[in-house]
Amino acid sequence: MSNVTSRVLVAACLLPIVLGAVYLGGWWLFALVAVATLISLHEFWLMTRGLAPLAPAGYVGAALALVGAQLSGVDWMVAGALATLALAFLLKAISAAGAAATAGTPATMMGAVWIGCGLGFLLLLRGLPDHGRLALYTVLIAVWAGDTLAYAGGRLLGRHKMAPSTSPGKTWEGFVFGTAATVFVAFVALYKSDFLTIPQSIVLGVVIAVAAPLGDLFESLLKRDAGVKDSGTLLGGHGGMLDRLDAFFFAAPAAYFTILAFIS
Repeated sequence: MSNVTSRVLVAACLLPIVLGAVYLGGWWLFALVAVATLISLHEFWLMTRGLAPLAPAGYVGAALALVGAQLSGVDWMVAGALATLALAFLLKAISAAGAAATAGTPATMMGAVWIGCGLGFLLLLRGLPDHGRLALYTVLIAVWAGDTLAYAGGRLLGRHKMAPSTSPGKTWEGFVFGTAATVFVAFVALYKSDFLTIPQSIVLGVVIAVAAPLGDLFESLLKRDAGVKDSGTLLGGHGGMLDRLDAFFFAAPAAYFTILAFIS
């Protein structure tokens, strides 16, 4: 099976599940996000195993962050994630492992915050009053469209590398295609709503178009440090769960705070 065929089949299977969970919201979406978080953390621990992360503390901290986001909003999400630090030091204090705390503890904290809070912002977007469903659909589809068009544009016309040492496949031409697709999706999704104005929807599209590739490049840096091409093989041609979600870890918080600034 070719890489492209694998990507299409995986997307066709997962897309209805994701869109359905977003439509239902509540604990249905929470369950899906929680599963994605656990899988992503597992892949992250494998990538950073040389640093001896304290995985139990990371799992608990990320779970607390998601519960905080679901029940009480951004404040308690951050509080839940910060609990990782205390848990990691506690585990390190009672552990017989000889790895340095100055390496394992930051890696543990990074996993809980980067992944737990990154996906927690998806829950916060869905929880926005009156228009949460529309907001999350817009962000999801805008990121997917931007990623797809960036890939196609880069393959077709890509000549100038964006970050040759970090992610050789990314080009500035692909970024332009992806940006155009992202802004277009945000505009089409929101221009007839009473949620954001047309200029605001375009600004939101630009914010997502910048944040999503940065999230992708950030994970590429981590994979380069770990010496791996993909974070896993769970999703076939898409790689691992982290490979599929990396853009959202930056795009979701950027979109959330942009929308919050507009509707406050």
